[in-house]
Amino acid sequence: MTYIPTTLIDRSFREKIVLVGVLFPGMTPDELDHQLDELALLVDTAGADVVARVIQRRDSPDPATFLGSGKVDELRELCLAVDSDTVVFEQNLSPAQQRNLEKILGRTAIDRTAVILDIFAQNARTPEGKAQVELALLQYRLPRLRRATGSLSQQAGGIGTRGPGETQLETDRRRLEGRIHQLRKDLKAIDKTRSVQRQGRARGRHREVTLVGYTNAGKSSMLNALTDAGVEAEDRLFVTLDPRTRQLALPGGETVLITDTVGFISNLPHGLIEAFMSTLRSVQLADLLVHVVDGASDDAEEQIEAVRDVLREIDADRVPELLVFNKADVPESRAIALSRRYPDATWVSAKTHEHLDSVIATIADHLRSNDRVVTLYVPHERGDVLAAVHREGEVVETTMKDDHVVLRVVVDAAGAARFVEWRNER
Repeated sequence: MTYIPTTLIDRSFREKIVLVGVLFPGMTPDELDHQLDELALLVDTAGADVVARVIQRRDSPDPATFLGSGKVDELRELCLAVDSDTVVFEQNLSPAQQRNLEKILGRTAIDRTAVILDIFAQNARTPEGKAQVELALLQYRLPRLRRATGSLSQQAGGIGTRGPGETQLETDRRRLEGRIHQLRKDLKAIDKTRSVQRQGRARGRHREVTLVGYTNAGKSSMLNALTDAGVEAEDRLFVTLDPRTRQLALPGGETVLITDTVGFISNLPHGLIEAFMSTLRSVQLADLLVHVVDGASDDAEEQIEAVRDVLREIDADRVPELLVFNKADVPESRAIALSRRYPDATWVSAKTHEHLDSVIATIADHLRSNDRVVTLYVPHERGDVLAAVHREGEVVETTMKDDHVVLRVVVDAAGAARFVEWRNER
C-alpha cells in the first residue's frame, strides 16, 4: 500500500531521496539548479538525505507520469542503484501522476508541496498552528484518497496514510470533508477573536509592525534584537509558524507592536496560504511591513520578489514596506551594497546589533510619515470628543482657552477624517 509520508524525520533512519526536476521552455538550467538546491535544503530540514538528482527537458508534463516513459524507466533503475526510499519532484504532481509513478517506481513519489507540509507539521506548536497545518494537509490529501491495493488494515504513518480499504473510500472522504469543515470553523472563530484584539489595540493607538521575509532570512533574530523577545531562532527553514507579538519602544517614547510571522518561500503552496490566512491577517492589517532580507544570500533579489508575490496573493502589497538587509556580519555579505540599490532600504546585523539603532529610527520615520499633526478646537463640554481624541491619537500639545481646548494631535488619515468637524476654531 502506498502512502504520503507526513513526518519524514519521525523515523529511526534518514530516508534516501532522489530529486527530480523538469526543464520547461522559458526556464534556464541555472534556475532549475537553484530550485533543486532549495528543494534539497527543504528535504534536509525534513530529516532526509538527497542521494541523487534527475533532470529532463520537456515541452510539457506527461499527463500520466509527468516524465517521459524512457526517463521514468531510467529513474526506476537509478532508485534501485542508490536504494532510495522516496522520489521528490520539484514541480507539483497530480494525484494520477503520483499514483502511476509509485506503481512504476515501486516507492513513494511526492512533490515539493508535500515536503513543505511535512516541515510545517514538524514545527507547529500552538493549537492554532496545528489546526492550520492539519487543514492544509487534509486539503492536500483529499484528492489523493484511493482504494487500497493490498491489505485492508490501516497503514501506519499519520495524516498521509491511506484508508483501511476500498469499502471505506467514501467513508474516509466524508470524514476528511467533515474534519476540514470543522477546522475552517475553528480557524474562523480564532480569526474573529484576533479581530476583537486588534480593535482593542486600535483604541489604544498601538501602531502595528509586521516582520515578513523569505524563510531563514533572520526574522526571529530581528524580533529578538529589537525587543529582547527571547524567541527561538535557528538556522533552519520554517522554524516560526505561529505569530509572536512584542512591544517595541521607538525614539521619543512611542510604543508600537511588532509581530514575527511565518516565513515565505518561492512557490508557497496555495493550500498553506489559505490555511494560514488567520495568521497572515496581521500582515494585511499592519501599518508597516519590515521586509527582512538575507543579505548574505546570492539569491537575495529573487527572494525579495518571491515574498512580494505572496504579499500580492494575500492582498497585502499595498501596505508600506521597509526593506532591511540582514546578516551584514557574515563574511562577503552584500547587505550594505544591496541596501544602496533599493530606495529607502537599510541594513543590519540582527546577530551583532550593528546598525540596529538606525533601523529603529527608520521604522519610526516610516510610521510617522503616515501620520499627520492636526490642530483641533474642542469645547470644554464635549468630553466625549476629548476622550476620543486621546484614545485614537497622540496628543502632543494642549492649550486651555475660555470656552474650548486647543489640541495638537498626531493621527492617521482615518483619524484626521473623523475629527475634521473640530479643525476650525469656533
